Amino acid sequence: MNSNAIEVDDLVVERGKRRVLHGIGCSIPAGSVTGLLGPSGSGKTTLIRAIVGVQIVRSGTVTVLGMPAGTAELRRKVGYVTQAPSVYADLSVRENARYFASLYGLGAAEADRAIADVGLADAARQLVGNLSGGQRSRASLACALIGTPELLVLDEPTVGQDPVLRADLWGKFHEMAARGTTLLVSSHVMDEAGRCDRLLLIRDGRLIGDDTPAAIRAAAGTEDLEEAFLRLIRERAEVAA
Repeated sequence: MNSNAIEVDDLVVERGKRRVLHGIGCSIPAGSVTGLLGPSGSGKTTLIRAIVGVQIVRSGTVTVLGMPAGTAELRRKVGYVTQAPSVYADLSVRENARYFASLYGLGAAEADRAIADVGLADAARQLVGNLSGGQRSRASLACALIGTPELLVLDEPTVGQDPVLRADLWGKFHEMAARGTTLLVSSHVMDEAGRCDRLLLIRDGRLIGDDTPAAIRAAAGTEDLEEAFLRLIRERAEVAA
């Protein structure tokens, strides 16, 4: 069995006449929590879309769980949470979760467990449309957790969450990884980088770092991951010059 859940080889994506990803190549180990970090507009969401198979690519390949990204068989194996909540505003949190559970042939208990896992048990009867932005994001996450996906791809899942809940969610992510789920978590918040097993640092559509947090700190000569990221950017600029 391949030890990598995701393999990206020389991926190029263009939108209009603008190149968004410039020959990205990386591997993401199975059963790990990998952080995809970079500033807004760096190409994180485009790379994620390519991995889940909804992005038109110019060239290169993306292999997910041993199959080409977007393969129909992957739909039941990959959970994807977009930046914008992808749940029904006119249904309650519980109704949303139970609807998604029914698509997998699962019952109410599985839906209620997912709701509790994201800290929304007290809001289960509320309409999603009446929730705060952070709560809506958690409702989307609950629906993605149903069915125990082999790969969970999360685009900025902790935006708008309070520090305690963010810590709880990261704890949940690592629990899932320990049970064999692979997680790819994008963020522009560098203080979350240290919570990951591995980091992909992206800027202007180019991968500028791909290693463990400890190795990236050591290579940059600093314990501060944000400073390490900045040093990597400077080094790349100097090489380009």
